Amino acid sequence: MSKKISIAIDAMGGDNSPDKTIEGVKIFLNKHKSKNDFILNIFGKESLIKEKIKKYNISSNSIEIIDSKTVVSDEETPLKAVKNSKNTSMWNCIKHQLDGKSDISLSAGNTGVLLVISKMILKMMNEVNKPALAGLWPNKDGMNVVLDLGANIECNEQNLIDFAELGSALFKSLYPEKKPKVSLLNVGSEEIKGTEILKTASKRLRDLSSDENFIYNGYIEGNNIMSGESNIIVTDGFTGNIALKTAEGTAKFITKNLKKSLSLVSILFSFLSLKKFKDKLDPRKYNGAIFLGLNGPVVKSHGGIDSIGFYHSIDLCYKIVKGDLMTQIKRNLKHSKSV
Repeated sequence: MSKKISIAIDAMGGDNSPDKTIEGVKIFLNKHKSKNDFILNIFGKESLIKEKIKKYNISSNSIEIIDSKTVVSDEETPLKAVKNSKNTSMWNCIKHQLDGKSDISLSAGNTGVLLVISKMILKMMNEVNKPALAGLWPNKDGMNVVLDLGANIECNEQNLIDFAELGSALFKSLYPEKKPKVSLLNVGSEEIKGTEILKTASKRLRDLSSDENFIYNGYIEGNNIMSGESNIIVTDGFTGNIALKTAEGTAKFITKNLKKSLSLVSILFSFLSLKKFKDKLDPRKYNGAIFLGLNGPVVKSHGGIDSIGFYHSIDLCYKIVKGDLMTQIKRNLKHSKSV
């Protein structure tokens, strides 16, 4: 019998927790009820977690509750929160992975604290200088992996190359039947445009481009991110975070105002098309950003997401482990260092 996928979940992080996290667990269990290849390790106040499990009528042998009496507060400064974080649900969740009892960790808690705790406990991979925050982003043909989304404000060319290798490994673990195609986000597609860091990174990525790891497609502009021409979009954390927030805001604006702009008759006639369009832009389906470059994968769920969004982040964790992300990353990094 093969080893079960083991996911460590901080049930106390983010808004309206543990209600949304436990309800998200219920949705995941219902979606995967035909499978018996995973275990969900839930960290939080045991009495409260049991109360919510009873509330949502959850009965499963695939759940284990690990009592954690304290919680990382979003109201504290990151420095103070990290100082007081030991034995919190977030700390114990990451530590469970270090101890080899979980394959991946998930939290909707404070992003900065989660990153610092993850680096303290899991440590960085020797081949990577900076971690990257990677997220999923829909495109015309399927899905993009976009990184960095905010972990690093400033990056050099080696950081961008590392991000390309990390992002490609993540894409291959999630979509093994597709070929990773990398582009650098830039102000233009011409080779003469961009900073010297981008130009140097672009030249080195062309040398690394191969059928085995990824194909390098050159520069891509912001208005082409969703075109499907590339599926790994690499940038620094400053630019990536602005691009992400702009896209999220635009999607919300479109879906919120679309109905107001249509007559009742046109809505009735185009209901299925509108529903499909809205589902495509639903940010809950893409909830879950991944810290890459650590000695183990950590997923950050949006703090304000609902139970459906949290379910999608659990499902992302399941797919990442199923696709053997860490093996893919080591293979990619070994290739880039040997070229």
